[in-house]
Amino acid sequence: QAMAPLHPVAVQCQEAQVVVTVHRDLFGTGRLVRAVDLSLGSASCLPLSQNPTESSVTFVAGLHECGSTLQMTPDSLIYKTSLFYKPTPSGNLVIVRTNPVVVPIECHYPRKSNVSSNAVQPTWAPFHSTLSAEEKLTFSLRLMNDDWTTERLSNGFQLGESLHLQADVASEGHVPLRLFVDDCVATLSPVRNSSPRYAFVDRHGCLVDGRADDTASTFISPRLRQETLQFVVDAFKFAGDDRNLIYITCHLKVSPADQAPNPWNKACSFNKASSLWAPVEGTGDICSCCETGNCP
Repeated sequence: QAMAPLHPVAVQCQEAQVVVTVHRDLFGTGRLVRAVDLSLGSASCLPLSQNPTESSVTFVAGLHECGSTLQMTPDSLIYKTSLFYKPTPSGNLVIVRTNPVVVPIECHYPRKSNVSSNAVQPTWAPFHSTLSAEEKLTFSLRLMNDDWTTERLSNGFQLGESLHLQADVASEGHVPLRLFVDDCVATLSPVRNSSPRYAFVDRHGCLVDGRADDTASTFISPRLRQETLQFVVDAFKFAGDDRNLIYITCHLKVSPADQAPNPWNKACSFNKASSLWAPVEGTGDICSCCETGNCP
């Protein structure tokens, strides 16, 4: 007993994994158990090392790994697993000198507290406060005057003029965001799926109206700020219809500002001088599906 370590099995419950350190003098008798006889969980996960010269054995496993189970209480998340010691015969294959052991292991995490703030910017914002802010993004789409300084007072246009559209997103205490216009549809009624309909931004951020021969529709580059995206669309009306009121419905979305634009998050215009699609930011290849139509 005098040789028994104070804690033969030590457990560290980390953010996404559990670390179990087992002293090989498991029973405090001075006789070291073999690392190959130790395993973690119902999946029998093996330790990091099975070096017979080491005095301890370490297991590292994700909270959902090795056959662990999850129990939820009103206040806690409890991940449960077990350490197994299953002695196998050594030397004399007929006998063993120790008993098998099962050590239950639990990691408790509060459900109503800060689990992590490592990935949250700014770092002074508590995680649950920032999480709440994520649900309070305020999007807007406005008609602007020709120099973009103020909102346009009139929503009337003559054919031959251009619509100056500005999309914005506002949030408090959120990580930096980049705004994208995923698609825009013009209809003669407020229902975006009504007919006739004309999608002038499509394919996850392609300003397809600019591909037509008689238009100069384009995204404005560079941006004023990451949370704003401006674009110009030549005025149009539906052929064969005398109504002069058109509804525009746009789907706006955001991605983290430090995430590079990709085929899902992009703002691409057609450059008639080069006959190529060009992004407001990012590499030109993200716009390739604007031409092919095979967008993911």
